[in-house]
Amino acid sequence: MATIGRQKQKTNLLNQSKVIIKKEGSRISGAGRQNLFRSLVFALIVFSLSLSLFAYELPRVKPSEVGMSAERLERLGRVLQSYCDEKGAPGMVVLIARNGKVAYHRAFGKFRLDKPDPMPLDAIFRIASQSKAVTSVAVMMLMEEGKILLDDPVSKYIPEFKETYVAVQAEGKGVKGYSVVPAKRQITIRDLLTHTAGISYGDGPAEEEYLKAGIHGWYLTDKDMTIGEVVKKLAKLPFDAQPGEHFVYGYNTDILGYLVEVVSGQSLAEFVEKRIAGPLGMKDTCFFLPESKASRLAPAYGADEKGQIKVIEDTAKSPYIYGPRKCYSGGAGLVATAEDYARFLQMLLNGGELGGVRILSPKSVELMTADHAGQIYSGGKQGFGLGFWVIKNLGTSGLPGSIGAFGWGGAYFTTYWVDPAEKLVAVFMTQLLPVPASCADLQNKFRALVYQAIEKSYER
Repeated sequence: MATIGRQKQKTNLLNQSKVIIKKEGSRISGAGRQNLFRSLVFALIVFSLSLSLFAYELPRVKPSEVGMSAERLERLGRVLQSYCDEKGAPGMVVLIARNGKVAYHRAFGKFRLDKPDPMPLDAIFRIASQSKAVTSVAVMMLMEEGKILLDDPVSKYIPEFKETYVAVQAEGKGVKGYSVVPAKRQITIRDLLTHTAGISYGDGPAEEEYLKAGIHGWYLTDKDMTIGEVVKKLAKLPFDAQPGEHFVYGYNTDILGYLVEVVSGQSLAEFVEKRIAGPLGMKDTCFFLPESKASRLAPAYGADEKGQIKVIEDTAKSPYIYGPRKCYSGGAGLVATAEDYARFLQMLLNGGELGGVRILSPKSVELMTADHAGQIYSGGKQGFGLGFWVIKNLGTSGLPGSIGAFGWGGAYFTTYWVDPAEKLVAVFMTQLLPVPASCADLQNKFRALVYQAIEKSYER
């Protein structure tokens, strides 16, 4: 890969600089020695910057070089373009990588439906719940540093979770109301990672209480409060199920984001930038965009009551740029490009490393991609790891893929998956919420068409 060993190269250059200074220092005057040192330091800085800039690019190859058919990938392209031309879909960007190399990276449709400009490859998308994988990696990094254990009670770091309660729906047909009972045990970090803590997005029996508290639904980017303030208010509300008994999709990863802040002493935005996005060269991945990048944030579209597609969030009014910029939602708050997210996924596929930068150990990635939910998630048809679904049985999943593949998606109809058996990374980015019926099958078609383009399987 183009970026392999850049950290080692920088270290070697620095060591060589020291040797030169030591060797030549006795022959050069004090002023000359200082000039030599300054020149070498400057050269090291320039070299480091050039490596960092180069690190943003994944290697590009012809599809045939990684066992894929260019002709069959064009079939994929024709289908995606047809959704833009015939079914009203906004623009989209897709990226397919195999064996660490990009075989297909294309944009389709328009950046804005009311203007002729095509969708650019470097468009920035709201990735919503694809943020969960990034925050889950942050949690695993803290475990690797010996700061937490996955079965620690959350209250060890966020005391407000020491005593939690569960809302129990009143029984009987047409009977309204609910009762509140204490949780049978404390919620653990692993409960949050697997969405088995019983915490929803406020749609359970106690929905009215969530609405009154101003905490309802996954969208937290426009909140004029910190994620810590949100989580502390949330802890006082009754949850939907007992810990460990049901898969309940909700604020679990937002709580983990605050836990990262408490344990690391950094804001979640700082942690993601300094420990994950920066080292991996994910230069456009963040919670809030600078105005200099506003023109690249794709407008969000959605279907109205008649199924027609309309703008639901224009860049000119987006909280991702012009909002309070206070609430770092680890569960749904990041924006990214397709290539940025592919770099993150390639790191996981590589066992926690990319281009000489190690984020996690291979064993931590192995733990993340194991099934932790058993029958609780999807009745056992799929597994659920620490942040995403995992294929346990190809037949019961009903989709092309391999045992051990893992992935997830976002509310704006983005999706991704990693197939370790096929050394495959696939990213699909668009901005649709809600999704019109005309586009409902698009993601599954994307998946099928990615796999049909494979000519050489790494499994055999």
